Amino acid sequence: MSGRAAEVPRRRRARGAAESLGSIVLAFESVIVFLGGLAVYGLRALPEPIAPWWGIVGGAVLAIVMVLTARVLRYRWGIVLGWVLQGIVALAGFLVPGLFLVALIFGGMWAYATIKGASLDARNARLASEADTANGD
Repeated sequence: MSGRAAEVPRRRRARGAAESLGSIVLAFESVIVFLGGLAVYGLRALPEPIAPWWGIVGGAVLAIVMVLTARVLRYRWGIVLGWVLQGIVALAGFLVPGLFLVALIFGGMWAYATIKGASLDARNARLASEADTANGD
């Protein structure tokens, strides 16, 4: 054993339900969005003056932003950014109509994750505060 004191492992920050569920949705959606970018490229769905390879770039950038957004969902602006990303996916449906279905499915899952997750977080906070004052302490 070296002269250094034994290091205590750092405890992980407790994550709420909205953050956990939202990050799962965005992580899975990022894969689909990247594939959607490939579809935009393959179908040559962008308007004429724009080079088709921008479809791949757009899909990759949007997928990366989704993964990064999943890391900041503990903040209110992270949830708002997630809603903006859902809107961008819905707008991409005008290029490839199949992306409307992607926006509908993942938008619904995002809504459930954020709305139901927030209500679960509020319930858990209420139960925790009630447990602190239980038994006439």
